[in-house]
Amino acid sequence: MRVVAGVDLGGTAINYTLLNGEEQFLIESLFEHPARSKEGPEICLQQIADGLGLAIERTGVASGDVVVIGLDTPGPASAAGVLSAKGSTNFVHADWAGFDIRDGLARKLGKPVCYLNDGNAGALWGHFSIFGASNRATSISAVIGTGLGGGVIVGGDVVKGRAGFGGELGHVLLPWRSIPGAETMVPRCNCGRTGDLESVCSLTAITNTLLPHFLAKEPEHELARLNDIVKAAKLVRGLAEKGDPLCREIFRIQANALGLFYDQMINTFDPDALIVGGGAVETGEAFQQWFLEQIRAGMPAQRDEQKDIPLYVMPNGDTAGARGAAIEALKLARDGGLI
Repeated sequence: MRVVAGVDLGGTAINYTLLNGEEQFLIESLFEHPARSKEGPEICLQQIADGLGLAIERTGVASGDVVVIGLDTPGPASAAGVLSAKGSTNFVHADWAGFDIRDGLARKLGKPVCYLNDGNAGALWGHFSIFGASNRATSISAVIGTGLGGGVIVGGDVVKGRAGFGGELGHVLLPWRSIPGAETMVPRCNCGRTGDLESVCSLTAITNTLLPHFLAKEPEHELARLNDIVKAAKLVRGLAEKGDPLCREIFRIQANALGLFYDQMINTFDPDALIVGGGAVETGEAFQQWFLEQIRAGMPAQRDEQKDIPLYVMPNGDTAGARGAAIEALKLARDGGLI
C-alpha cells in the first residue's frame, strides 16, 4: 500500500501523519517527536527522520511504501521552502538562515518532499475536511492563535504567491473603528501595521490591546487582580465560555473583526466556504455557535447570491498542519503517478 507522509515541524515538536490513496489518515491523533530545531539543521533533520520512522512503524506500513513527504513549518520562508535569511522565532540557530529545508529533508530521506508554510497547511486541511482532495472549490481559512494564520485555496490548490507570502491573512488591514466597542483602540501588530486582522484577532491582540482596554474600564475585574497581563490573557477564553461579560466582549470584537475580514474575502474570491480555526473555537459547541453568530453579525450586508456561503469550524486543529502537508504530498504523488 503506497502512502504519503505529513510532517508538521514546530519550534519544539514535530507532528506526523500518513495518508493513503483513498484519502484515509492512518494516524488519527497527535503523533509527536521532539524537534530540537534550536540546535540547527543537522540535528533537526535527523530528528524529523527518526520521528518519521517511528510514525511509519506505528502504522505497520513499509518504509519503502512512503512515496512523498509533505513538510510544513512556520515562516518566513519562500514558496519552495527556503527559510528567511533574517531567521525566525522557531529557527534561531545561525545555520538556518537562508537554509533550503525542503531540499535538505529530501536529501536526508532520499524521497520527494513538498513544502507549505504552517498557515497554508492548516488551510488545506480545513478545505480537505469539507471538499476532499480531488475538487476545484475555493475556501478561505483564518486560524486564530498567538498570531493569525490561515490561507486561501483556489480551485483546490494553495495560493502561495510569488515569494511564498500568499495567504498572509493576518496582515490584511481592517476598518477596525467600525467595530462597536473598538472605536478608541489603537491595535498594533508585531509586523508594524496598525489595524490589521492579527492586531485585533489573536492571543497577542488580547494581551496587548483588548484586555488592557477593558480592564482600564473595569479595574476590579478578577483578571486585573492578577497583575500579570500575559497570564490574564490566557484565561480570557475560559471565562468567556463561562459567560463573563468582559471576556465575552473581547471575543465579540474578535468575531466582528473576522466578519469584516471575511467580507473582503467574499468580494475578492466569491468562495465556496469560509473556515475558522484555532484557540478561539477549540471550545464547547455552544460557545462555537455563539462565536460564529458574532462573525456573521460583523459582516456588512451581503448580496443575496452570497448570503448562503457557509462558515465552518476547522476540525482537529492540533493535527491540521501535518494533515495539510500530507494532502499536498498526495497531490504531488498523484501528479507523478506514484499513487
